[in-house]
Amino acid sequence: MVKVKYLGHACFQFDDGSYKVLVDPFLSGNPLAAASAEEVEADYIFVTHGHGDHIGDALAIAKRTKAVICTTVDLADAMMQDPDLEVVTGNIGGTIAFPFGSAKFFQAIHGSGAAGTVSCGFVFEIGGKKIYHAGDTALMMDMQLLEEEKLDAALLPIGDFYTMGPKDAIRAAQFIKAGTVIPMHYSTFPYITQDPQQFVDALKEKGLGGMVLQPGETAEI
Repeated sequence: MVKVKYLGHACFQFDDGSYKVLVDPFLSGNPLAAASAEEVEADYIFVTHGHGDHIGDALAIAKRTKAVICTTVDLADAMMQDPDLEVVTGNIGGTIAFPFGSAKFFQAIHGSGAAGTVSCGFVFEIGGKKIYHAGDTALMMDMQLLEEEKLDAALLPIGDFYTMGPKDAIRAAQFIKAGTVIPMHYSTFPYITQDPQQFVDALKEKGLGGMVLQPGETAEI
């Protein structure tokens, strides 16, 4: 069992009772953030790409908590050259073992925030569960590969404008066939305003599981 806490935008904290894993901690400057960068805890911090609404407070939180940052090789080279940081790097298709389980780098179609770097998502194994955090991405046929992962949960962007919108996210969910889908990356800014409950209702009409987490809410997966 793992506790999945939504902190707003694309930021989640996974807690298996021993380790806290934080993903894309955009908290400072996030009007919907459910915690401040000064109070959130982490043992590991994963960053999908270098846009400010994803790398966010990762470096500051890592320095305060001594958390290990994990991201792609090129993004670390471009944005994380700090002797006070412990950074583990990988790349698309690779899997890294951690004390909590593992994380596999999965491709994403999106900009990266730094020249020469790539965007990614992650498939986490933690607490005996598999959770896919898509990062920022468009719909892609590669998502069909994720059905074989037998995911317990998929965290998918639905905001449109910069990522896939609700209709494409439903198609992604149909490809992935996760136990439950949790929408993210919506309504933080006016131009990505979406109704997450409408999205989840549409999932259920397709026979797929889904739930809305409000910022600050936790689900047990």
